[in-house]
Amino acid sequence: MTDYATLFKEMGQQARLAANDLQLATTEVKNSLLLAIAQTLESNIAAILAANEQDMAKSSDYDLPTIMLDRLRLTEDRIKQMALGVRQLVDLPDPIGEVMESSTRPNGMQITKVRVPLGVIAMFYEARPNVTVDAAALALKTGNAVILRGGKEAFYSNQCLVDLIRQALESVNLPANAVQLVSITDRAAVSDLLKQHEYIDVVIPRGGAGLIKRIVEESRIPVIETGSGVVHVYVDVDCDVNKIVPIVINAKVQRPSVCNSAETLLIHEGVANEYLPIVAEALFKNQVELRGDVASRAIVPAIHEAKATAWSTEYNDLIMNVKIVPNVEAAIAHINQYSTKHSECIITENKSTAQTFLQQVDASTVYVNVSTRFTDGFEFGLGAEIGISTQKLHARGPMGLLALTSYKYYVEGDGQIRS
Repeated sequence: MTDYATLFKEMGQQARLAANDLQLATTEVKNSLLLAIAQTLESNIAAILAANEQDMAKSSDYDLPTIMLDRLRLTEDRIKQMALGVRQLVDLPDPIGEVMESSTRPNGMQITKVRVPLGVIAMFYEARPNVTVDAAALALKTGNAVILRGGKEAFYSNQCLVDLIRQALESVNLPANAVQLVSITDRAAVSDLLKQHEYIDVVIPRGGAGLIKRIVEESRIPVIETGSGVVHVYVDVDCDVNKIVPIVINAKVQRPSVCNSAETLLIHEGVANEYLPIVAEALFKNQVELRGDVASRAIVPAIHEAKATAWSTEYNDLIMNVKIVPNVEAAIAHINQYSTKHSECIITENKSTAQTFLQQVDASTVYVNVSTRFTDGFEFGLGAEIGISTQKLHARGPMGLLALTSYKYYVEGDGQIRS
């Protein structure tokens, strides 16, 4: 049997040493690194595409849904966008060393709260090779080392991308082990990696509910939960009919395989008879299968029956639930029962109702008359993101640079002692 524990201990030790060097790197050096990464990606597009083609050729072995292949596939344009995302981080302020607070105590002690890197991050994710670049770039800009464990579906793509990033690290005299890839695809190995609490400071899982659940249950290292998205759009009685179809179609159809796409449409009973057929027709034209409650099926017979498990299912596909509700309170109750606390939307012109929804819906991001597809680090002006945090401690919502930092207190004095 392979000794995974020893292997991961060595990776953790190497990452810790690299993190010690990275925390001393200046902003100029880190920005030079990011530019080197972007240039290396663009100079090796052919190699990246060849590696990705190997993954695409094997995708049938993993029974990936057709729509999920969109996450896996790389194109020349997508690689250029990845490089652009890395370059955009250069223009963002370096948070490391930022003085967050300072004060002088009555005894003369000077206390300064300073932003510092987290240290070593372990990142778990599935068939999305772009996450490899986003996670590495964000970690490096904030002086963190990162251990990446991507899904087997993107094995060759991830391997190629990490090799290129490590080349860029060496080109600016930073340790290559600041970015490491777990090349073991055996699922049993995950448990051993999650035990390396001596060397790894935080674990970030990004993917489906199953992956996140396993990481949370098995990890001995603090976890930031991200990703899983059972997302709702609620159409209120006081809505603007002209906003419904564009928002719902965008939220469901634009990219159904991602975590900020909508899975359930809630609609007020006061407008359901008039507006549900309009929305349903638009969704049907976009090949969306609808699954609904008794009331919605009475209005639109082409809607299939929604099973009890439907309301808590993240489809990542062209499938959407439909439910008629009597009021905003019922909509909020349904959302808070089934939501994964990711992104939620209300379509309404009633400012009081909108405020109620904003205050009472328990989610990282709550929208009024805006598609849920905007829950994204780039769209929020954070540059790339390492994930969407659905928890409440440390970080919530799109996780940009600040989410990958902690802080420490500098206390300076002149011989003070406590009496």
